[in-house]
Amino acid sequence: MRQVIGVDIGGTGIKGLVTDGAGTILAEAERETEARLGRDTILAQLHSLVEELLAGHPSVEALGIASAGRINANSGEVVYATGNLPGWQGVQLTQWAEAAFGRPAAADNDANAALLGEAWLGAGRGWQSLVMLTLGTGVGGANLAAGQLLRGAAWSGGDWGHSVLVPDGRPCNCGKRGCVEQYVSGRALLRLAREETGRAYAHGREIMEAAERGDAAVLGVLMRFTADLAQVTANIGAAIDPELIIIGGGVIQSRAVWWPLLAAKAGAELAGRIVPAALGNRAGCFGAARLALERLIRDADSSKENHNCCGKEEREYG
Repeated sequence: MRQVIGVDIGGTGIKGLVTDGAGTILAEAERETEARLGRDTILAQLHSLVEELLAGHPSVEALGIASAGRINANSGEVVYATGNLPGWQGVQLTQWAEAAFGRPAAADNDANAALLGEAWLGAGRGWQSLVMLTLGTGVGGANLAAGQLLRGAAWSGGDWGHSVLVPDGRPCNCGKRGCVEQYVSGRALLRLAREETGRAYAHGREIMEAAERGDAAVLGVLMRFTADLAQVTANIGAAIDPELIIIGGGVIQSRAVWWPLLAAKAGAELAGRIVPAALGNRAGCFGAARLALERLIRDADSSKENHNCCGKEEREYG
């Protein structure tokens, strides 16, 4: 069975795995992004991770890359990126990967990839209308309709993180004010906890541990956080009315603490359609791997057409 690599580049970490066409994990690796040092360092970290995976699995045929930012899925170019990945805008991910590793490559936005992963192997398997929210350093989003990703004319389809939640609210690094990302990302949760409690939390897990101990101030922080998240899901429900809204990203790891608060605020009807990502932080990697598998299918189809053959292999997510 064919082997591919799927890589997910986030603001703080780069994760990668080797998988086959059935989604079986054959190897995994991880690196710090070290984004503050700029694009060359990010690419160096990515190169190191992929080389490690290839060393153990040299028969890998293709590479898929998921990344924060708006990605032209046809060319693999990062057409827009915020300061979460300094200098990232303009990077030609697909070209870089093919030159670096001598294998076909594909690239897409990390939230799109996460949704592909969940639709293929996770919480969205068997559903045709899905919305994905990824709550990490920022907030990513993606939409699936009739089984197809809606990437948008400018590659910003599903960019819920930069829709406005609070008019004239907190300034966002995208240039607008009051964006969703400023209220329901992992970074926003840390800032809110520091502001409301006066404590210098270094990581979100410290907040969740305090909540589990019954810390009243921290529970109040989570009440505000989940109220904002419930409003975001309500807006999505009104705009898209999907079968499921899947929530993933780093914050989901502590969902036992805050998910009941979200469900209560979302209301019975919508709460039944809000589900946690089944693949956890691997969703983007699996989606990137799926991109690589689809690239191999397209290349095979193109080869058949060049030889005047007919018939394409159908892509499906079930």
